[in-house]
Amino acid sequence: MSKTHKGPAPRRWLKWIFLGPLLLVLAIQLYFFVMVCWYAVFNPSSTSFMRQQLSALQEKNPNAKLKHQWVSYERISTSLKRAVVASEDANFADHDGVDWEALERAYERNNRRAKVVGGGSTITQQLAKNLFLSGSRSYLRKAQEMVIAFMLETVMSKKRILEVYLNVVEFGRGVFGAEAAARYYYKTSAAGLSSAQAARLAVMLPNPRYYDRHRSTGYLVRRTNAIQRQMRFAELP
Repeated sequence: MSKTHKGPAPRRWLKWIFLGPLLLVLAIQLYFFVMVCWYAVFNPSSTSFMRQQLSALQEKNPNAKLKHQWVSYERISTSLKRAVVASEDANFADHDGVDWEALERAYERNNRRAKVVGGGSTITQQLAKNLFLSGSRSYLRKAQEMVIAFMLETVMSKKRILEVYLNVVEFGRGVFGAEAAARYYYKTSAAGLSSAQAARLAVMLPNPRYYDRHRSTGYLVRRTNAIQRQMRFAELP
């Protein structure tokens, strides 16, 4: 009686070569979505950027701590809100998480320089990056940033996005959030920031650690004056 020979069945496992990575990507996106839903209601106690910065600081000083204190949207000066929108994302109130025109300009600029030097990120994209990702520059990370940005815009109101952003964004080495920044640089509260102080803090955002060390550069002064003039046109949620 002959027996049917059963050889190895690689096809059975071949599908997992393709399905495995796909399922992993979907699981990661589900995790991000669940966390976005959580942060829509509950304030984040830390972010990916905070953890990375704290780890770097503690390499030199094991006792190092971050400067950070959460304050509600109402306890952040309107001047700072307007300054940040004017400086970082003038179309914040209108876009769906991504400013496609700004993204196109950034793509063209990156191509001219043959490297990723800027991403044209909106406030929503910057919040996505701060909460979950790293400061590395790559198109893959940019794509993930955009996906999370759409999640944020779907789940959160513009007001909540701006509130979370202003409370977690980095303003200097180990300095996170509007309240800590106001106290660190000006010995006042986030609610007590003047127009000029708010404009300067907003201008520092693209490179906060550099401007923490270089607080009187010509560019910083010129850009601060320009943002002060633009602040009254910034639309807030």
